[in-house]
Amino acid sequence: MVSMLVDSHCHIDFAKPEERAGVIERARRAGVGTMLTIGTKAGELDEVIAIAESDPDIWCTVGIHPHEAEATADTAIERMRALTAHPKVVGIGEAGLDFYYDHSPRGRQAEMFRLQCRLARAAGLPLVVHSRNADAETAAILAEEGMAAGIIHCFSSGRELAEKSLALGFHISLSGIVTFKNAEGLREIARDIPLNRLLIETDAPYLAPVPMRGKTNEPAFILHTAAKVAELKGISVEELARATSDNFFRLFAKARRPAAA
Repeated sequence: MVSMLVDSHCHIDFAKPEERAGVIERARRAGVGTMLTIGTKAGELDEVIAIAESDPDIWCTVGIHPHEAEATADTAIERMRALTAHPKVVGIGEAGLDFYYDHSPRGRQAEMFRLQCRLARAAGLPLVVHSRNADAETAAILAEEGMAAGIIHCFSSGRELAEKSLALGFHISLSGIVTFKNAEGLREIARDIPLNRLLIETDAPYLAPVPMRGKTNEPAFILHTAAKVAELKGISVEELARATSDNFFRLFAKARRPAAA
């Protein structure tokens, strides 16, 4: 077993309350030392923070997912601003654009994205970005808002967004998608991402990696993604775990390493 893995993006609050302890325990047994559980809805941020408070090695973000942009008032940003003072809140997001599902009007998605960019800058916290079918628009907003610290999560976009994001100073996080049979294009991009700007995640409960496809994803499954990414980079899983953990704690500077790490 590797010394420690970090799941840089998961949704522990999406699991039923009675199942969360099991999810966390299985992650520990799999070598996951740290988890970042992600805020997506204004009305559920307290629950996300409570999960982080329940465990010394779980951290959280506060944010409004693009799907929720239309249903969220601008006043939610002020609430999030107050929450950034919480010691367990280490980032803003997930924010961004989703032009695949278009659950919120694109203009409103962009407005909420920009507000969260500005909040992240003001709070000095990294931004967790969701981008689907919106590569050019995502890159433009990040550049226009002067963003220099954050992560493109669950990366499955094109090479141009990867290159522009890296040029801004962002990190790129790979999920179980990189293990999928039809993801050779993503694997080609993954090989070229600098190791010091790379993170891995599950996006649990979604996108279970091969060989766990068809199951509800959970942080314990990140080991399979780590193995595939290490193979792509031509390094050991141990080296991949060490590098991505170092990257995580450098980016999310408020988070602290597990005591035994």
